[in-house]
Amino acid sequence: MTTMSGSDPAALAGALLTIDLDAVAANWTLLRDRVGGPARCAAVVKADAYGLGAARVAPALFAAGCRTFVVAQLEEAVALRAVLPPDADILSLGGLPPGGAAVFAAHGVTPVLNHLGDIEAWTAFCRGRGEALPAAVHIDTGMNRLGLGPDELDRLAEQPERLAGMTVRLWMTHLACAEADTPMNAQQLGRFRMAVARLPAAPASIANSSGIFLGPAYHFDLARPGCALYGVNPTPATANPMRQTVRLDARVLQVRSVDTAMTVGYGATHRVAGKGKIATIAVGYADGYPRTLSGRGHVFVGGVPAPVVGRISMDLITVDVTALPESALAPGALVELIGPNRPVDTVADEAGTIGYEILTSLGRRYHRVYAGGAA
Repeated sequence: MTTMSGSDPAALAGALLTIDLDAVAANWTLLRDRVGGPARCAAVVKADAYGLGAARVAPALFAAGCRTFVVAQLEEAVALRAVLPPDADILSLGGLPPGGAAVFAAHGVTPVLNHLGDIEAWTAFCRGRGEALPAAVHIDTGMNRLGLGPDELDRLAEQPERLAGMTVRLWMTHLACAEADTPMNAQQLGRFRMAVARLPAAPASIANSSGIFLGPAYHFDLARPGCALYGVNPTPATANPMRQTVRLDARVLQVRSVDTAMTVGYGATHRVAGKGKIATIAVGYADGYPRTLSGRGHVFVGGVPAPVVGRISMDLITVDVTALPESALAPGALVELIGPNRPVDTVADEAGTIGYEILTSLGRRYHRVYAGGAA
């Protein structure tokens, strides 16, 4: 957030986003230990480390022992390479964009090849360089997004020479329903086992965050946790084993008295019933605080919940603080939007979404504070 020279950026900010790098590292360590040897544990840091800032999060994870990092796009991989030591492995899930092979090679990034065209382009590039560069190959086992479909898998299994010129570092697939108790997990596991059995020997990977908790059968050689690193519950049916990693506090701009017949916010959707107090808070949907929390969300003030009333606007939310004592709230005070009383999954539930979306929507206007780790 841009501030005036000589000023205190935290004091000027409308909201403070505190990111606990030690908690992220501890979450990775818990997942690594859950996977156990000989399987390794990577870290998915795509979407700017789920909104927390990959340039700060990835080095903290490296310091904790992580050596394999996963992103979605080549541009993310190039930016990540600049902040990680040379011995860090970086995989980019998005395939091989036209003209991208030389960029992968120049930055030491491993492409994840998603179809036979990707494989043909990468092997041709490798042969042209006279160097068997590494790649991962994605096999679709039921997600029906990226990866070799059944027909392409058959062709590759029947013609393994298609891989000549490159080094297959990893066979991988992605679970569609790992967080749920569903037969599809076992179906995908079975399909993946049959697929890799037909292909040249190489390490394999299927487990995402929730997949790690499905048991050792899903661990293979490499697990690829993402959301759990950042505090999202990978086991929704049970207590969250992960530490919370973010806290969002927003500043009170004004407290006003209201009475019956008054309304609050756009569309006059909230009608006041009796005398009360409304606090206006300096955060809105432009900051990633979902509009769907209108009339549904809560903030905490000194450990006491206060409901969001009226529509959330671009820059502001309004909160009913009638139940709070007069001394509890004044302009300039901070209230908790995400934190110990408001875990990210709770906020997501009230918003009708998932923790991933809450985290990756965190806005650019917050003053960010990194605590612990590589802070």
